Amino acid sequence: MSEDVRPPQAWLAEAIAHEEAGRLDEAERLLEQLIAAAPKYHPALLQAGVLAFKRGRKPASLDLFQRAVALAPDNAVYHRNLAEMYRALARLDEAVHHGRRAVELSPNDQLSHYNLGVILYDNMEIAEARAAIRRAMAIDPTMPAAHFELAESLLVTGEFAEGWEEYEWRFKMPTAPQLLPPTDRPHWDGKPVDTLMLIGDQGFGDTIQFARYIPRVAERCRELIVACSEEMFPIVRQQPGVKRYFDRWEQAPEFAAYCPLSGLPRLFGTNLETIPAPIPYLHADPARTARWRERIETLTPDGYRRIGLVWAGRPTHGNDFNRSMKLSDLAPLTALPGVAFVSLQMGEAQGQIGGYFGRAPLINLGPEIRDFEDTMAILDILERVVTVDTSVAHLAGAMDKPVSIMLPFAPEWRWLLDRSDSPWYPSVTLFRQTSAGRWADPVAAVARSLGSAATV
Repeated sequence: MSEDVRPPQAWLAEAIAHEEAGRLDEAERLLEQLIAAAPKYHPALLQAGVLAFKRGRKPASLDLFQRAVALAPDNAVYHRNLAEMYRALARLDEAVHHGRRAVELSPNDQLSHYNLGVILYDNMEIAEARAAIRRAMAIDPTMPAAHFELAESLLVTGEFAEGWEEYEWRFKMPTAPQLLPPTDRPHWDGKPVDTLMLIGDQGFGDTIQFARYIPRVAERCRELIVACSEEMFPIVRQQPGVKRYFDRWEQAPEFAAYCPLSGLPRLFGTNLETIPAPIPYLHADPARTARWRERIETLTPDGYRRIGLVWAGRPTHGNDFNRSMKLSDLAPLTALPGVAFVSLQMGEAQGQIGGYFGRAPLINLGPEIRDFEDTMAILDILERVVTVDTSVAHLAGAMDKPVSIMLPFAPEWRWLLDRSDSPWYPSVTLFRQTSAGRWADPVAAVARSLGSAATV
């Protein structure tokens, strides 16, 4: 770089262009050269921090953001980014400090107010979070992310009426996928209709949770069809009234109106007292249950209690850093006597089983599970499942199977606040973190509950 006569701004622009084009290695190389030649050029430090965060190098990202803020302490954007980095590391007091500083430095910046609101939500300062989000909305009433964050802050406290309305802004988020191909058909208003298409528009857990509304929808239309991923077919086909389901738009039949599955609570005016609860609304196939029972009986010691385990969700989930843990965090559970744990864990986290040395036997069924029908059959056999906030939690709840859900300090809205039960699933018991990022407390509480159950 010392031989290049271009100013640092030109090098930075080139690095940003590489990053936007997906050439991250080239971007990182240029930024390293630029920082080595001009270590006090703080825009390069900020950009390098953003890139490091994107590549999963959180400690390096934090160091770069801190250096940028030290060089330009009155730059609101730098404080905003540093606050987000502390949030990702569950260092929420520091995140709040820098979030507030960003707002002080740039009181008319809706992004600073919004980011502060997100951090305050994570710190369980819900009223303050809501106030910050409303300030962002006052500056920019059309900001979808602010409306969606407001929705979550309302729904988590059970304020469903306004919450469901704000929740509709999720479709206007920049990252929101297109709900369906262009159509002249209307969004369903809840009135009787001839042919209606429901769309499984969110993740597996949401689809399972909101599938409870399908029978009520079927009462208002002659023919009900459902568009969803193939993985959800075992869930959808169990719901009364569904005439057809598909997973490719070229398979879509004619329809008179459409509605996202996650929009049904709003259309039905759902509040805490009127949540549809026809539990169970999912059932395991008896023949598949019999096959899995034989398999599990050959793998578990006689007389041992069989408890299911799931400790991590899908890594690409936006909140995965908050909701997932490591298998090693479950050590107090796996030290329990007379218990055989059955892993229903899927994905990369299965690899952690190779380093398992707990007292209790751990049977890894993940590689053998083909679909949710298999999972339901296994759940039918187990005494209980212990899980983080994943689709398995919803599946067990919808089947009315005992399930212990370990929640992060800032839970998703559906689990509400300050309660150990759920109005969505009567068989659920909730175990909450008492501080951000600390799994020891809910894990210990689950261990105590399992130990107590053994003595009854």
